[in-house]
Amino acid sequence: MSMNLYGKRSVHMGAPGAFVYLDIWVPRAKEDAQHIEIISSPKAEKLYAHVNETVARKVAANVDDFMRLVAEADAANERERNMTLKTAFSVYPKAIGWSIVLSSCLIMEGYDTSVMGSYAAYPAFMNHFGVLAKDGTHQIPPDWQNGISGARNAGEIIGLQFAGFLSDRLGYRWTLISALIVLTGLIFIPFYAENLKIFLVGNMLMGIPWGVFQTMTTAYAAEFIKAGVLVGLEHREDAWGYRIPFALQWIWPIPIAIGTYLAPESPWWCIRSGRKKEAEVSLKRLARSSGFNQRDADAAMALMIYTDEMEKQVSASTRYRDCFKGINLRRTEIVCMTWLAQTMSGTALGGLSAFFYEQAGIAPSDALKLSWGQTALGALGTIASWFVLNKVGRKKLMFSGMCVIFVLLIITGCMGIPDKQTTATSWAAGTMVLLISATADFSIGPIVYTIVSEIPSTRLRAKSIILSRNMYNAINVAFVNIISFRQLSPLAWDWGAKAAFFWAGTNLLFNTWIWFRLPETKGRTYAELDILFTNKVPARKFAQTKIETLLDGTEEVRKEQADRSTYA
Repeated sequence: MSMNLYGKRSVHMGAPGAFVYLDIWVPRAKEDAQHIEIISSPKAEKLYAHVNETVARKVAANVDDFMRLVAEADAANERERNMTLKTAFSVYPKAIGWSIVLSSCLIMEGYDTSVMGSYAAYPAFMNHFGVLAKDGTHQIPPDWQNGISGARNAGEIIGLQFAGFLSDRLGYRWTLISALIVLTGLIFIPFYAENLKIFLVGNMLMGIPWGVFQTMTTAYAAEFIKAGVLVGLEHREDAWGYRIPFALQWIWPIPIAIGTYLAPESPWWCIRSGRKKEAEVSLKRLARSSGFNQRDADAAMALMIYTDEMEKQVSASTRYRDCFKGINLRRTEIVCMTWLAQTMSGTALGGLSAFFYEQAGIAPSDALKLSWGQTALGALGTIASWFVLNKVGRKKLMFSGMCVIFVLLIITGCMGIPDKQTTATSWAAGTMVLLISATADFSIGPIVYTIVSEIPSTRLRAKSIILSRNMYNAINVAFVNIISFRQLSPLAWDWGAKAAFFWAGTNLLFNTWIWFRLPETKGRTYAELDILFTNKVPARKFAQTKIETLLDGTEEVRKEQADRSTYA
């Protein structure tokens, strides 16, 4: 469909007196291509966006055959946009297999951080390192809990910065392999720790390779494994009651490093590094030969090159400060705020579930079993989200999940209002926390990773994810960990279930941001997202804005190139 059939109109939006205008594309009347009167209702009008002609002209000046490149890129874009999940499994089984191999690295990271972060649930650890509380139990002082969590987060921040530097120069494979080797040696520190100071140092140093892994998603299989280990060792009161879970971390690095070495490098990284031949080899290794011929490979290569060239014309460099310039500033805001929304939604209570259950009056053995059940529900919720994500959409799923969590937090807080806690109210509060975690694992948990990987430009994706994850870690160090431990600990504020009211307030604030600022990216390719952000389409108009083809907006440039070829 040619954009010449459409005319650009500035249409008033909002209440009288509100000076808000949008440029929209509406069909031209055949009898009058110069001026039309908009008489249809706003619902009948559709928003259209296309490639910026100035950007297209710069890309054309930077490539050999622009006409062929944009035609092949458009074909690949249509193939990607219309590909069903079943077709993706059929054409890219190798890509799925390699993703599982690399995700094993993330299962390890999830297990490691869960085990190291759940020390307060090990009776043996509490007896060895804890101090006697007024209720007769051994507890780790809140200051030490904050310090250990903060040290781990600080290490992750450092690791994330290293990841950005190393991945640009070494590629993703060798960055992961290096982190795995370092982690193998660092596990000895907490394993042989005899006091909280050494344990804290071990957490901080191990946080560095964990931070390298955090540019990708976290696997819930790790949580399930960890919960099973906890339940199996809950009655062991000697030092091996907490050392065995720590020692199991040594199982992962070597086999994962071997699998990572054998995996192909990211084709997108190869394109950004100017290694087009390596990109094509990697691309073919990710697809089944019977469903992915040379023509498909050429088209996919063209789409990656065209997307990369468009982004280079908008922002030529790939430094951290470029994430805060021009249209990339809006993208950086979205990925950072999405991460913050997840941690400020109230999931902090679920992250301290075993500790929370015990403070709510539930026996330690029952608390661990509830934690295991919570993890199982989380795994089921995450798997279920796969089947609704592309049907419901990213924004709707995240907004709805936040709303449900808000209601559950209010109910949980009400369970803590009676001065005298009964077994019934304690179990009710524990059940609400379990449901909060299950809801998060179905909605805001997995959806955040999808959003933060889709929103940034391909050239700044790694750095945008690093910035957003570092903001997530920083807010945990400076606020969430300090607040959550003090809210629940008998040695501090001892709010119990009433702490849920506080998180309901933060949930409401961030859900308001989601409603107004988070765009819907369902069904969009990276090239289409670049076009939408370049055209500054408002967040609430992303879903309605139509991009017919990647050819739209390049007509004049292609015509000029064709004329030059004719007269050459």
